[in-house]
Order: sequence, then C-alpha cells, then structure tokens
Amino acid sequence: MKLFEQLGDLVAYDLLGLSPDDRLGAAVQFFVMDVAQIFFLLALVIYLMGWLRAFVAPEKVREFVQGKPQWLARSLAITLGAITPFCSCSSVPLFIGFVEARIPMGVTFSFLIASPMINEIALVMLIYLLGWEVAMLYLLAGLVVAYVGGVIMEKLKTERWVESYVWDIKMAAGQQGRVVDKSFSGRHQNAVAEVKEIFRRLWKWVLAGIAVGALFHGYVPQEWVEANLTNQAWWSVPAAVLMGIPLYSNAVGVIPVIEAMLGKDVPIGTALALMMSIAALSLPELIILRKVIKWPALIWFVVILAVSFVLVGWMFNFIYA
Repeated sequence: MKLFEQLGDLVAYDLLGLSPDDRLGAAVQFFVMDVAQIFFLLALVIYLMGWLRAFVAPEKVREFVQGKPQWLARSLAITLGAITPFCSCSSVPLFIGFVEARIPMGVTFSFLIASPMINEIALVMLIYLLGWEVAMLYLLAGLVVAYVGGVIMEKLKTERWVESYVWDIKMAAGQQGRVVDKSFSGRHQNAVAEVKEIFRRLWKWVLAGIAVGALFHGYVPQEWVEANLTNQAWWSVPAAVLMGIPLYSNAVGVIPVIEAMLGKDVPIGTALALMMSIAALSLPELIILRKVIKWPALIWFVVILAVSFVLVGWMFNFIYA
C-alpha cells in the first residue's frame, strides 16, 4: 500500500534526515515500511481467522483424521496443517500426538510438512506482496510436497524408526471440557487473544526477517546480486535450500527477506526455495524431531523435503524465466 511506503519515507527521510540515495536511508525506509505493512496484515489476518477458528483447540486437530480412509486422512491432515498457525518446532508436539493416537505415519508426516510450510497468514502476505498467481502456485506446490512426502514416508514404513517412548506418550487433556462462548463478543475476545498469542510468538522472528531484508535491500550491491544470484545456474536453487537449513523462522518471518531478494532481481524460484527450507527444514526443528524419530527416518525426511524444494524452485524459475 502507498500509505506504508509514505510512512517509511516520512520516518527515514523527513524525521531522520537520511537520503534516498544512501544505503542506510534505503535500509531504514524499507524496514519502517515493511514493519508497518506486515504487522498490519498479521493483526488483520490473525484476527479474522481467529474469529472463525476460535473454538478449534490445537489438541483436537488429530481427532479430525482418526478413523478416516488413508487418502482422506492425509488430505484432512494437510488442510489442517495449512490452516493452523504453527511453526515447525511447535508442530512437533502435535506430531507426537498423532503418533500416540496411532494415526498412520504417512498422514502424520504430511501434517508435519504442511503445518510450517503453508499457512493462511503467509499466503495473504504473498498475495499482497507478490500477487495471487505466485501465492496460489506456492500453495499448490506446498500441498503436493506435503502429500507426496507423506506417501513416500509411509512406503518406507517409518513406524519402525519412531523412538519407543513416543508410543506411550499421552497428550494432555488440554482444553477438554472447556466452556465455549459462541456470542459475537466471545468470538471477538478469542480472536484478540489469538492475535496476542501469535504476535508473542512471532514478533521477534518477523522483526529479524525484516531487518535482514532491509540490510539486503540497502547494503547488498546490485552488481553483486547480478553476478551471483540472478543467473539461472542449476546450483543456485540447491544452494538456497542448503542456506535455509541452519536458519530458523517461519513462512511469515522470512517473507520480508524474500521480498528484498526479489527486489534485487533474484529469481523467484531461488527465493522461494530458501523460504521453504527455512520454514520446514530448519535445524531447530530437526534437532527436536530427532528426539522423536531415529536417524534413518530423519535423514529420509530431510532428503525428501530438500529434493522437493529444489524441484519446486527449478519449476518456479522455469515458469517465470
């Protein structure tokens, strides 16, 4: 929106007296503009989705897929993963709950892939920043990766690689028996509470992502980007996937970085491959997941996702070449 760009100009150039031609000025303007627009979008989308979703407790997610046919259970798990605002690390406890409920491992892994990789907040921001065509293609790619990845993990019979103690874990009753206020004011209060809770978990990652994006926007020379990142070399997408693994954020927090990269003409597939890797293959998630599954399952999980992200990145680069 023009309003946020004008706010960035006001703070960077009028109040702080920086120059649009200066690297610091460009970085500060980008930071202020993105903080305003992304936090506005976050609050709006979380509130609207929270108002509609106020009465679905995370602990109840697994109940939607119990006892369903395999294909339907996997589809429901992916859908629930896409509409629940969990990052990769917070999805792992639900993964344990799926295992404890004896839901097939292929279905469980489909949820684990979809939950951090796709969510409605990131999709709205992608639509706003990159257009609905890119957002819908990203959504489709995420659904396919989650479905196919779950099928492959199922064929590998990964139940044999689940740590034995996990089978005995009982998830807490959580919100069982709670009284639900279905009035308008009750929904409003629940939605506001969800905004506060998700902001509490996300704000530092979003600010970090915006800061990185601002530094990239202001300080990385266009000549360097053109020489190293804007080419269509086959290795650029695998390199982006590898770069994303040591990092930790979520799809929302990394979008400002992607926006800044695209502003420097980095190919969209390369940028989105980095985004997918950070969101669904982060090192903290893998460390936590290793406590739940043994090394063979973890290695297969990493390989399947890394190959999938590379293929998706190449596809986007081919389409938007």
